Amino acid sequence: MSSGKAALYEDLKRMILTMEIDPDDVLDESGLSAQYGLSRTPVREVFQRLAGEGYLEIIEKRGVRVIPMNHATLRNFFQVAPLVYAAIGRLAVQNYRPAQLKALKETQKRFRKAVQTRDPLALVLENNRFHELMGEMAGNPYLQPSLGRLLIDHSRIGHTFYRPQNEDMEHRLQLSAQHHDEFITALENRDEEAVVTLVMEHWELSRANMEMFIAPQGLKADTMPF
Repeated sequence: MSSGKAALYEDLKRMILTMEIDPDDVLDESGLSAQYGLSRTPVREVFQRLAGEGYLEIIEKRGVRVIPMNHATLRNFFQVAPLVYAAIGRLAVQNYRPAQLKALKETQKRFRKAVQTRDPLALVLENNRFHELMGEMAGNPYLQPSLGRLLIDHSRIGHTFYRPQNEDMEHRLQLSAQHHDEFITALENRDEEAVVTLVMEHWELSRANMEMFIAPQGLKADTMPF
């Protein structure tokens, strides 16, 4: 992949996850071509790749837009997210490789640094990478794409989590970082039940903040299935 094409891919992915580009926004193909010094063909190839990964939606004769968030998508998210995360956790314990655990630790160092420096954009991206890595550890070709799609909306509707506005939110952020450390320890110990317990605790920690984000739009999370 050319440097311009790779930069476009990474920049669009980052801006969607951090809400620098809003859900439903239509992308300007010609503007991006000029900005990144690319012809329209590689720009469209990036769009196709990101659409396949769940970031974009390509609508015939209407262009390309950021994947939307509406009541139906959020309802589906809240119903299945903890179930997928728990399955990923179990398989990660069973299947991870030492190099993957090392990468997870390095990601956690960057996450901890972002907590200390109060860098919300870095927190979103490093948290996303932490959980992407757990998906890679699981190594399941059926679950991993589902995890990737969930993480897009997890990042977008949970972005307020990384901008704490009171002591309770600050405590939750610190506890989230602690959970990451505990995930690493449980993985090292090959402790499947500890990982699943942490998954549920970690999910509950962020769910309230997600509901704070969607409530002003009249969107409510359904009752959890466990």
